[in-house]
Amino acid sequence: MVTTEGYTNRPGGAQAKFLAEIGEAEHGRNLALTLEAFRDFQAGRQPAGLGARDLINFFKTVESEPQKGASAPQVKPSDQEVINLLAQRAGTLHLGIANYCWFIDPDKALCLKLAQAKDRSRPLVGMCDSARCPQATHHPCHRPVWASAAASSGVFIGKIGRSQKDEKARLTAEAERADQVVAGIDAALVAATGGAHGQDQ
Repeated sequence: MVTTEGYTNRPGGAQAKFLAEIGEAEHGRNLALTLEAFRDFQAGRQPAGLGARDLINFFKTVESEPQKGASAPQVKPSDQEVINLLAQRAGTLHLGIANYCWFIDPDKALCLKLAQAKDRSRPLVGMCDSARCPQATHHPCHRPVWASAAASSGVFIGKIGRSQKDEKARLTAEAERADQVVAGIDAALVAATGGAHGQDQ
């Protein structure tokens, strides 16, 4: 209520202005996160997940593009040049519970396929299964959440009685998926030590 208080007495278009300001703030946040992911890439901290290869290839393009117009090889692109190149991809970013969703192609969005959604303008974050979606990536900042999920599932599995086979199977699958995501993030970081940008996932 406090957030919208200043908009209630504005005649005509107050809600539109509020939504526009939210959209602007979200775009700024997404651009900052995309730039952070790009800087991680440059430092050798690669993304993981099924969408990692596409994102890495995009980052390689961004890294090489400004150099084409540089007058000397030692000239590095400015932050603003890089931000301009990242802006369009940042517009596709949606934050998952413990992943980044780069919603570029609705036909590849697993959540829309599972829900058989008619509205294909945005992903269904609540139905996200980032371990299986080809447009999702996992980054070092997501590792603690997945590691915690794996550990919690392991604790619950140990407390389940023999008669609860279905519940044990469900939790075991969740634990294995979380372990796989953590392993993927760790593998991406380890691969980075093999070269300037590591290896593609």
